[in-house]
Amino acid sequence: MSEDVTTGVREAPGGGRIGRRAVLCGAGAAGAAVLAGCASGPRPAEAAKDLKGKEIAKVADIPVGGGKIYADTKIVVTQPVRGEFKAFSATCTHSGCLTDRVAAGTIDCPCHGSRFAVTDGRVEHGPASRALLEYAVQVKGDGIVVV
Repeated sequence: MSEDVTTGVREAPGGGRIGRRAVLCGAGAAGAAVLAGCASGPRPAEAAKDLKGKEIAKVADIPVGGGKIYADTKIVVTQPVRGEFKAFSATCTHSGCLTDRVAAGTIDCPCHGSRFAVTDGRVEHGPASRALLEYAVQVKGDGIVVV
């Protein structure tokens, strides 16, 4: 491929001509497509109305000061202080990864390092910028139920 440096026009092997803008636009479009593939939004959390009345955890399974992640329902249940239970979406608000650990007072995402408070789901460490979706819950017998 040869290029006329005064016009920025390249001559393709078959005799066709390709302008510098066409090359740059093509590269820009390819880059945008790659970014779009990486930038899919967070997977939506289960709607509270769909969980209403359902038992999502057993009281005995949730440690005081910690919690447990239920990957099948994408919910994390915590017990910040004895007898106080909280439930949040286990889907990270940054890129939609499933959180995978509750430790040292936070709910942790393995993908980019975001951490959320077990007390209220607020962001303790980014890159996430939004708190986890919280579900209202209450204890019924030995279970924790969405209200």
